[in-house]
Amino acid sequence: MNNVCNFCGNKNFRENHVQYIYRHDDQFLVVNSVPCEECEYCGEQYFKAEVLKKIEKEFREIYYSGKRAKREVKVPVEEFVEI
Repeated sequence: MNNVCNFCGNKNFRENHVQYIYRHDDQFLVVNSVPCEECEYCGEQYFKAEVLKKIEKEFREIYYSGKRAKREVKVPVEEFVEI
């Protein structure tokens, strides 16, 4: 996918599967086992466009079409100035 890391300039990448957090406005979708190429030096992750489009489609189906997610989690939220 990439020949050189955009952040550190390293040329070595590895295939990996990672957790990806998609956010739109104040809504989130956590997707596990997402394929990516990862820089072996700094860890920067690169995703293919079709992978990201698939995640966006799933987000829309869950939030706008009523599809049930496999699992849901409750996440506490705080404002930094108040802690």
